[in-house]
Amino acid sequence: MPTDITSAMILAAGLGTRMRPITNAIPKPLVEVAGRPLIAHGLDALDRIGVRRVVVNVHYLAPLLSEWLGARPGPQILISDETAELLDSGGGIVKALPMLGSDPFLVLNADTFWIEDPAADRDNLSLMRDRFDPESMDILLMTARLDQATGHTGAGDFTMGPDGRLTRYKGSGEPVIYAGAIVLHPRIFKDVTEPKFSLNRCFDRAASAGRLFGAPMHGHWLTVGTPEAIGEAEAARAAYLGRCAAGAGEPVR
Repeated sequence: MPTDITSAMILAAGLGTRMRPITNAIPKPLVEVAGRPLIAHGLDALDRIGVRRVVVNVHYLAPLLSEWLGARPGPQILISDETAELLDSGGGIVKALPMLGSDPFLVLNADTFWIEDPAADRDNLSLMRDRFDPESMDILLMTARLDQATGHTGAGDFTMGPDGRLTRYKGSGEPVIYAGAIVLHPRIFKDVTEPKFSLNRCFDRAASAGRLFGAPMHGHWLTVGTPEAIGEAEAARAAYLGRCAAGAGEPVR
């Protein structure tokens, strides 16, 4: 039976230093790409699958982001305040756990998003929700092939087995990218004691137990890390949608 997921967290507390000078005045999640703030793309994806409660962590220029979130219509948005200290990706989620609950929930990055494949029968997050099996999985990552991504640098993050299990990419096999969306069970944080740590530790912990899985993305993934990357992302988005409209939705680089 598909897991009912009603809560999500968007990781939005980064400093956005590589996006300067734009981020001298606004936090990175509010930088616009294709006419929308970066964080709006993730919130739209959560809206489409009916998530009812979203937690967003804030740090740099927190009042600006909190004000924008407070004015947005839609599901309940709660703020996890990290203005006193950044807690990294894992620590930020642990701090927010009282607002997220004890059931599996979604986690999205605020500075990456994806274009859905118009030919797919369902959105990617809907597929992830239905794919997640709490009996066999602790973490399910949305993954993208290298040729499905714009803005990514590096060789890749994981390799995927025939059953969908992920292991760290070590130079052999077909690499895939972690594409900024997760379904996880909060039990993965059991026994974590330090307040600041990276989610990568949880990925490795789940992988070593055979409980880290991947969900291949349908569409095209965009990561926007610098001012120059905004134009690249917008061009890739337009090219992908143009190809889809022409009936040939091949990925673009």
